[in-house]
Amino acid sequence: MEYLSGSIWRYNPCRVHDDTFCAATWTYPRSDGTRSMIWRYLIEGPWIVFVAYWAVGALKTRRTVSRESFASRYGILCLEILGFVLLFSDAAGIGILGHRFVHGTYALAITGVALTWIGIAIALWARWHLGQYWSARVTLKEDHKLIRTGPYAHFRHPIYSGLDLAAVGGALAIDEWRCVAGVGLIVLGYWIKARKEESMLAAQFGEAFEEHCRHTGFLIPKFW
Repeated sequence: MEYLSGSIWRYNPCRVHDDTFCAATWTYPRSDGTRSMIWRYLIEGPWIVFVAYWAVGALKTRRTVSRESFASRYGILCLEILGFVLLFSDAAGIGILGHRFVHGTYALAITGVALTWIGIAIALWARWHLGQYWSARVTLKEDHKLIRTGPYAHFRHPIYSGLDLAAVGGALAIDEWRCVAGVGLIVLGYWIKARKEESMLAAQFGEAFEEHCRHTGFLIPKFW
């Protein structure tokens, strides 16, 4: 087994000599590693864009007037970090966690990559509409407004929904049980965070938020 330098994705010839796609290891069975690098960039690319945009956007937010407790924040953060480690770190594939949960195919990997890009696009779209009211923590900003434009017209937590979708896409493309466990923790973390945000928004906006809830989905969009 040969590992790509500086990458968590591994190259594995899969003990075959044809051009069958090895979805679990991000590569076609070629010794030069060229195609495996392409698949690595396809799945890592949108997450890199996401992190870069978040870092820049964090510089332009309003002053926080109310926030969740330290214990609540870092309890959820630990869930999310563990989830992403399981999803993206090859070292987490210990025992059964390193086994494939479906028979990986080219079509499945393409689907996974597509879902990753779509999910990150939704998250970025939502972040743009949230503007200066965004925060990494469950907070209320100064002169906080209830955002109902863009994806917020259809569901109340599109950033979390987009990241959940992107995580599912990564799990399908990588195709290991560690990824399934990782997605479970990621979804759980964002679900808890979304519920906490709803409690804070309900207390702040009252009837306006209740009316918003009647016309939108929680993590799944509502179009009727």
